[in-house]
Amino acid sequence: MKEQGFSHVGDDDVTGEMQGFGDKAIRRGFIRKVYGILMCQLIVTAGIIATIMFVEPVQLYTRQNVWPFYTALVITIVAIITLACCESVRRKAPGNFIILGLFTLCEGFLLGVVASRYNTESVLIAVGITCGVTLALTIFAFQTKIDFTMMGGALFAVLIIFVIAGFIMAFLPKTKWTVIAYGGAGALIFSLYIVYDTQLMLGGKHKYSLSPEEYVFAALNLYLDVINLFLYILQIVGATNSD
Repeated sequence: MKEQGFSHVGDDDVTGEMQGFGDKAIRRGFIRKVYGILMCQLIVTAGIIATIMFVEPVQLYTRQNVWPFYTALVITIVAIITLACCESVRRKAPGNFIILGLFTLCEGFLLGVVASRYNTESVLIAVGITCGVTLALTIFAFQTKIDFTMMGGALFAVLIIFVIAGFIMAFLPKTKWTVIAYGGAGALIFSLYIVYDTQLMLGGKHKYSLSPEEYVFAALNLYLDVINLFLYILQIVGATNSD
């Protein structure tokens, strides 16, 4: 009886451990895939920004012609809606990679046009700060025992208020300090979103997590967090260096 009981418990323990190791392996593979996609997106984006900023004919063309900007903007919006709302599309290769790649190219172009309005020093400072903040927040998200995945509703509510405030500010006189304040608020919000989206990807003990099949969606979320953080930091640095 003891041998049978011990054997039965042992089999259950081994099975549970094997399943646990299997789940962890799947999650680690998922994380590697997400960061691999994200790095490709950021490299492509950086290349496009550098081309628009430092290749004079390209920069001149983007300033003299507005149709590429609005075309890229429309494609970006359509791509985001498709990936966010159509689960069957974002989970099925190669269509999901094609749409994500198209989105990245268009978003890189939009960022390049915006960045070309600032001086090179401001852009480089913003890039450096964004890299440092993103790295620090990623390490924090991996190590902290605080579960940010439960804060999704609050973050979304704050983001909606922030967007509405942005529309209102568009019709009000702007000063250096209002631009810095708004940029600081935006940087803070998307810093929190980096932690939130990172923990959604990690799974484990966190209350909410993304399915390992959602690698494109996870990469898209983190990419949007990083580029928005960059834009608001660039806004702060640009306003500071405007004097």
